[in-house]
Amino acid sequence: MTYYLTTVLVYAAVDILACLAISLQFGVSGIVNFSFIIFQAAGAYTAAVLSLPRDTANGGFQTYILGLNLSFPLPWIAATLVGALLAPPIGLVVLRRLRSDYQAIAMLVLSVIASLVVTNTPAFLGGAAGLSLVPQPLSDKFNPYSDGYLWAYTAGALVLAVVVFFIAQRIINSPYGRSLRALRENEVAAKALGKNAVALKMTVFVVGGAIAGLSGAILVGFITTWAPSTWLYPETLILFAAVIVGGRGNNFGAVLGALLVPVGFEEATRYLPPFGPPGLIPALEWVCIGGLILGFLWFRPRGVLPERRRVFAARPQPVVAGEPNAGRD
Repeated sequence: MTYYLTTVLVYAAVDILACLAISLQFGVSGIVNFSFIIFQAAGAYTAAVLSLPRDTANGGFQTYILGLNLSFPLPWIAATLVGALLAPPIGLVVLRRLRSDYQAIAMLVLSVIASLVVTNTPAFLGGAAGLSLVPQPLSDKFNPYSDGYLWAYTAGALVLAVVVFFIAQRIINSPYGRSLRALRENEVAAKALGKNAVALKMTVFVVGGAIAGLSGAILVGFITTWAPSTWLYPETLILFAAVIVGGRGNNFGAVLGALLVPVGFEEATRYLPPFGPPGLIPALEWVCIGGLILGFLWFRPRGVLPERRRVFAARPQPVVAGEPNAGRD
């Protein structure tokens, strides 16, 4: 029971982090980042190869680069930095010249290419088999299978999710966040007011990449394995569905969507009795997720918790004595 509860809570923390990153990029600034899973995978691979010993250890049954066997928290810090550093080269290619719809297509293609490259290069990150036996944080000092360790890991993941939530709140409530929303609503008007669209998008792209890298490090440190099959592009669609359901541009909505879709919806399907041919239930899950996206976009496009919009009342006009209409409505 302890392992089940801690697993659900760790996955919830990881999904909350991912949805907060997508909410900043998609909900606040309008960037349809279909390559989001690349950043999460980059963080996971970075944390893994920095935590693992040389590939000749453990019988040499897998091959990968680095293997520096660094102690915690260095792999997690590096994973966050790699997620941030991966954003500028992708952003310079995608965000500068392409419109939003073409940006989405280009990022989706990048996600597919990245998965194929890692899968077909076994000497790089283990190929299709991926990496396994990734050391858990502080496992050399504590028993990673004890209840105390599992709850401590869960608490650490949830604390990081809370910290990132408050950072995201500061961002969207700042003048920078208001500039992002202006860019999302009307990019031409924002540029006419002197806003640098590329710089604004690039900054939030880097912030989202850093959060994604951290979420990947937390996940791989818990499950101790990572392979290309765990970061296919459809995983990004689940996170987008969560943000759409919860409420775009609202961090509280992003948290709610993460709890409803990736955590609640997928956990609920585990209790369905098996029926039909093999693979029917997973296929129906994707049908239901697609139906959720279409239903909310059609009937409630702003989500369960819509983004708060400030309405400024018009200032009353001063009444000048002696005017013909002075004192009249």
